[in-house]
Amino acid sequence: MSKINTDSKLIDELLSRSVVEILPSKELLKKELMSGRQLKIYIGADPTGTALHLGHATNYIILEKLRKMGHKIIVLFGDFTARIGDPTDKLAVRTQLTEEEVKKNTATWIRQLLPIINFNDRENPVEVVYNSDWLSKMTFEEVLNLASNFTVQRMLERDMFEKRLKEEKPIYVHEFFYPLMQGYDSVHLDVDVEMCGNDQKFNALCGRTLLQRYKNKEKFVFITTLLENPITKEKMMSKSLGTGVFLDSNNIDMYGKIMTQADENIIQLFTDCTFVSLEEIEQMKQNLKNNTANPRDLKMKLAYDIVKIFHGKDLARSAQDYFVNTFQKKEIPAEILEIELPAGNKKIVDLLIISKLADSKGEARRLIEQGGIKINEQVITDVNLEIEVVNGLIIKRGKRQFVKIKVV
Repeated sequence: MSKINTDSKLIDELLSRSVVEILPSKELLKKELMSGRQLKIYIGADPTGTALHLGHATNYIILEKLRKMGHKIIVLFGDFTARIGDPTDKLAVRTQLTEEEVKKNTATWIRQLLPIINFNDRENPVEVVYNSDWLSKMTFEEVLNLASNFTVQRMLERDMFEKRLKEEKPIYVHEFFYPLMQGYDSVHLDVDVEMCGNDQKFNALCGRTLLQRYKNKEKFVFITTLLENPITKEKMMSKSLGTGVFLDSNNIDMYGKIMTQADENIIQLFTDCTFVSLEEIEQMKQNLKNNTANPRDLKMKLAYDIVKIFHGKDLARSAQDYFVNTFQKKEIPAEILEIELPAGNKKIVDLLIISKLADSKGEARRLIEQGGIKINEQVITDVNLEIEVVNGLIIKRGKRQFVKIKVV
């Protein structure tokens, strides 16, 4: 077993940075972390999409810090729970996924997490598990016994269910089983700590109840901050809505999407998604408050730091150069996607689809009508326009997407 790091200062930061609440208390968890005992800690995520986002990264960054301290960490992929779908933040039932869809979604998740979790450490290895391994094998009798630990009234405490009742929208029985299944993950894995976002608090507490009843064991619920705009309270990242900064983005897209974040999001993104010290972040906060720092400059540092974590220093520098040349200097970048086409004339709508700047003719027409397409820096407004395909022709969609034509 790995030696446990019980450094008090390190533990204090772990229990305060990006933390909303720790149940039953932060003081009791600190006592356990100071005891020298190896704790078993897990995070679960449902593969309802093909990519994780920066909001997920917050939890995994903390999890890796705990692993480096010597604790046993478990990365759980909810391949079974994803097929039912967590009703969190939903005023209508989620669409259930097929087993094939779930497998496709999880295919690249570990690769996305490699920059922040060391899956190759043999001294204190990461355990990767899939909850279909035990949930799919439960008998109906076991499921009934599991359900007997909770009342309907307890399930209806979830605010989205209350809203549905008020709006006379249906609540399906299978939705009640989601927190039971996630809760049973804690029992099966026999964990000491579950890490989750505040939107998963109800489910995690169900797991705490089940662990107490099945094994007479306490479980700590370590609740991390959600990435939310402090003014509008809207989520910065959402896997189900497909919005935010996703971990499978290339360096250029990741940098650009961070630069589009609202200025008021800068401090939380530094806190939750980087390794910049809290002292330096506090200084940034004061500088913004005193108008002695340009939000754009801080955002560029933020984008560089995050891209460096996931793509390395060289690609982070390349992404920053691309941004400066494309947006600040209004130049076309030196390296852009190049596609090969035969010489001749092509309709602009077809050209956008071939170059993958539009997914359909309808989308291509809308982009043109909205002034979102340029050919060699000239705005195109005619959806019926025919373009002569020549070497070096540059097509631009919006502010960041470029394609260069090579005639073959």
